[in-house]
Amino acid sequence: MAEQIPEKNLFMMCTKLVQDAVSELPKNFYIRPCEKNELDIWKAMPFDTPELASEYADFMTTYFEDVYLPKGDLFFQQCMFVCNQEDKPIGTCFLWKSYNSIWTLHWLKVLKEYENEGIGRALLSFVMNRLPEEEYPIFLHTQPESYRAIKLYSDFGFRFLLDPVIGNRQNDLAACLPILQKYMPPSDFEKLKTAHAPAYFLEAVSRTSLHEF
Repeated sequence: MAEQIPEKNLFMMCTKLVQDAVSELPKNFYIRPCEKNELDIWKAMPFDTPELASEYADFMTTYFEDVYLPKGDLFFQQCMFVCNQEDKPIGTCFLWKSYNSIWTLHWLKVLKEYENEGIGRALLSFVMNRLPEEEYPIFLHTQPESYRAIKLYSDFGFRFLLDPVIGNRQNDLAACLPILQKYMPPSDFEKLKTAHAPAYFLEAVSRTSLHEF
């Protein structure tokens, strides 16, 4: 089903965490930072098959080197893993201060065999609760094929940005809304909200062609 959904850009913003959406990890799972010897595990985690991970290995390496490596060890302080009782990383997510000025949500992913257990919600709860309220908003980039994650983001207070261009990327919200309406349960789709991005955010993302989120 997801393969039929076109790749398009969507941007969201959360100005305040909805505490009713927060949850705890299931028993026998815990969260810890990614370690330096686990970088290859992190690079492969966004992809559902070893073949896809191999196909995108160079992209992930370049992204890491362009966005995270210039900040030294900060990536390994920020990047969180959810681990099972054998200490195997089974999910990841973290916040990153993109363009040295705006907080962005990066790489929320739970391995397929651990989906639908509340792990993604608990991980997002942990990550977003780490940021003081006065440091909000948080921004993210997503695509319509991630409609299940979009429902989760909406629960936490994220709204779609209405601005037609974000940095040097087209915002495809108008084209994506019919797609989301098709795939999301009506009750979830009807809860989706929108907002305009603050001027400082639009200015920050327009300063460079590097996509830091």
